[in-house]
Amino acid sequence: MRKLLFVLGLCLASGLAVHAQTAATITGEVKDSSGAVVPNATITATNTGTSAERVTATSTAGIYTIPDLVPGNYSVKAVASGFKVVERTNIELQVQQVAGVDFTLEVGQTTQTVEVSGSAELLTTESTAVGTVIQLQQVVDLPLNGRNYIYLVALSPNVTAGFDPPGQATGREGGLRANVDISVSGYRSVWNNYTLDGIANTDPDFNLYIQSPSIDALQEFKVQSGVYPAEFGWEAAQVNVSTKSGTNSYHGTVYDFVRNDFFDAKQYDFTSVEQPKSLYQQNQYGFTLGGPVVIPKLFNGRNKLFFMSNYERLKYNNTVNVLYTMPPAAWFTGNLSSALTGSKPTQLYNPATGAKFVGDIIPSSMFDPTSVKYMPYWPAANQNTATVANNYLNPQTTTERFQ
Repeated sequence: MRKLLFVLGLCLASGLAVHAQTAATITGEVKDSSGAVVPNATITATNTGTSAERVTATSTAGIYTIPDLVPGNYSVKAVASGFKVVERTNIELQVQQVAGVDFTLEVGQTTQTVEVSGSAELLTTESTAVGTVIQLQQVVDLPLNGRNYIYLVALSPNVTAGFDPPGQATGREGGLRANVDISVSGYRSVWNNYTLDGIANTDPDFNLYIQSPSIDALQEFKVQSGVYPAEFGWEAAQVNVSTKSGTNSYHGTVYDFVRNDFFDAKQYDFTSVEQPKSLYQQNQYGFTLGGPVVIPKLFNGRNKLFFMSNYERLKYNNTVNVLYTMPPAAWFTGNLSSALTGSKPTQLYNPATGAKFVGDIIPSSMFDPTSVKYMPYWPAANQNTATVANNYLNPQTTTERFQ
C-alpha cells in the first residue's frame, strides 16, 4: 500500500504546474479586421499532448495573458460574439518563453472556424531576457561522452567550456559534475545558477549542479546570459532545465550505450616494448516511460493525470597501463654492478673502511635489517628493457558506478 501511495504521489507531482523559472507564457492582442480592439474575447490555450486547457479573456484594451504554461506544443483559440472562431495551431512553447500570439477576427458566426496552421516562428518581443534554448532533438541526437546535457551548454553563444575546473571542486565534489566547467559572458565558472523544473538545483558550495537527469528525460533547457526576469535574484548566468511530462499516449525508451576496448586499437606508447591493450568497459543503460495514469476498472487518467519515470545507471571499468622503474633482481642481492656501467665507470667503497667492494657487490651482512624486511614487498621488474628504467608495467583499474 505504501508503494502504491508513493507512485500516486509522483504522478500527482507530475501534474502540477512548473515554476516560473521554466514555465512559458502566451500573451497577445485581439483586434477585428478594421484594427479595433476586441474586449471580453475568450482565449483558450490547449496543450496538444495532454489536452489540458487554460482559459482567459481579453481586457478592455483587447490584451490577454496566460502564464505558467508547461513547455510543449499548443493550440490557441479566440472566440468572440459576432466573429468567426480563429484557432492558431502548432505553437511550440520553449522554456521560459513569452510568446506573442495575436488574433485578427473576421465578422461571422461563432460556428465558423478559421484555422491557422504551421505558425511562423514566434518573436519574443514581450521579454528582454537574452538566452538560447537547446531543444530535445539536439539533446538526444548529438554525441555526448557520458550523456551529460551540461556539455551542450557550450552550443549557446557567449559561452566558454572545456577548461580545467577549480581544484578544490574536483577534490570535494567528485563524480562527473566536478569535471564540467562553463563560463557565460566571461564571468567566473562558479557564477552560474541551475534550476530543474523551476526548483533550485545549485550546490551552495561551488555553484555546480546537484542533479543531472538523463537526457532521455529532458524536454529542453535554456541558457540565459543577461537581463533576467524578477524570479532570478542571483548569479550571472542561468541554466534552466525542463523535464518531460506524461501525455495521453504512452511513450518510452530502453537503451544501453556501450564503449568497450574490444572495438579499440592498441594504444601507442613511446617505448620499445609493445604494451597490452588497456581495459575499458563502459555501459550506460536505463529506460524512460510516460503516459496517462490508468487503473483498469478504477480510474482513467487520460486528459487528467499523467506520469513520467526515468532510470539510468553508468558503470565503467577503466584500466590504464602505467610504467614504473623498479630495481633489478640482482640489486636485492647487493650486486650493483649494472648501476655503475657507462663511459666513466665508478667503484663502490665501504664507507667504514674505505676498501673497494669486490665486483661492486655489497655483502648481505651489511644490509640494514629494516630494509631487508621491506624487500619482499617490492614488485619485481616485469619488462625486459635495455636500461634500468620503465621496467615495471602496472595496470591500474578504476571501477565506478553512478546511479
